[in-house]
Amino acid sequence: MSAEAKKKPTNGHETKGKKPTSGPCALPGCGEKATLQCPKCLKLRLPSTYFCNKQCFSKAWKQHNQIHKEQLAKLAFKPPPFAYTGDLRPHYVTPMRKVPSHIPKPDYAVSGIPVSETQNKRKVFLHTKNQIKGVREACRVGREVLDLAGQMVKPGVTTEEIDKAVHMWCIERNAYPSPLNYHGFPKSCCTSPNEVICHGIPDGRALVEGDIVNIDITVYKNGYHGDLNETFLVGEVDEESKRLVKTTYESLMLAIQACKPGAFIRDFGKIISKYCNKRKFSVVRSYCGHGIGELFHCAPNVPHYSKNKAVGICKPGMIFTIEPMINMNSWRDKTWPDDWTSVTSDGKRSAQFEHTILVTEKGCEVLTARTKNSVPFHWEKKPEKKQEKKNKKE
Repeated sequence: MSAEAKKKPTNGHETKGKKPTSGPCALPGCGEKATLQCPKCLKLRLPSTYFCNKQCFSKAWKQHNQIHKEQLAKLAFKPPPFAYTGDLRPHYVTPMRKVPSHIPKPDYAVSGIPVSETQNKRKVFLHTKNQIKGVREACRVGREVLDLAGQMVKPGVTTEEIDKAVHMWCIERNAYPSPLNYHGFPKSCCTSPNEVICHGIPDGRALVEGDIVNIDITVYKNGYHGDLNETFLVGEVDEESKRLVKTTYESLMLAIQACKPGAFIRDFGKIISKYCNKRKFSVVRSYCGHGIGELFHCAPNVPHYSKNKAVGICKPGMIFTIEPMINMNSWRDKTWPDDWTSVTSDGKRSAQFEHTILVTEKGCEVLTARTKNSVPFHWEKKPEKKQEKKNKKE
């Protein structure tokens, strides 16, 4: 945990060098000035919480006590024994969040089992105009959420905080966060820092200056899924990590350029591997892109490595993801005891980018294309010093 993350949080009523004396009543709907402090919060070294009187304290207790339970669980948490390949370790994971009843949900939302996927796992869908419209809308919402999440990335922010915000943003847009309870996945997005290749579970670890972190967003909106991800830099990052991130994105875009009717699905891996191997990086083989639409995952499978045995060609109406995972050294992976978090076998860093693609009559359309609100890539930013000089001259 970074030094910034260890600082005791404040509630807006504490001042440096002084102990808090009052604050708004913590009972929802009250908000009156209060001076009575929760003794358990003090004992657990939580931010100061105030109540008007014993009645407000009693009414708020059931909900307020959840804060104490989470803090106790955090303090008691220890990473399970495992031959970790790098510096990262699991941190405390909060309970699964709920989605309001009015929001349409996929078939696995309650059971965790995507029955419809099992029934159609080999079927390649050629989408109608109305279906394409539905997927396009889901992708638009997914892009909005990812852009907002990317703006949160900075030292001291936990991936749990990012997940909490992602969940809220999905709900505000009447969308279901697709990863939530998919085969039991406990969170609303995937966050994969440093040596994590994919499927990282958002937790209490604070991002540290120099990290890289992938945020993978999928939303389910009006019966359709939209899937995308990007890798972000946390503060100042070393040049080799920057090169890895840039190479990964460029390999994805090269593969997309080759996407058109008649193109072989297997050839995307050849394009990606050639570009990345030339730059001394390796391509992960255990995970691939996939068909998407009314189902979260379906055919075709889209491997990202060369000499793969993917079947089929691109046809108008097909919608699938291309999402290369590129490692600094070995392409091999290991899975943590949580049965989700995939990490590099040697502890070196990994980066990933993903788009959802529609095959059109003449080429393809990137349904999750970046917008003016997307976080700029590091290679797109102008050096600050040069920019300051220009401003002075003007």
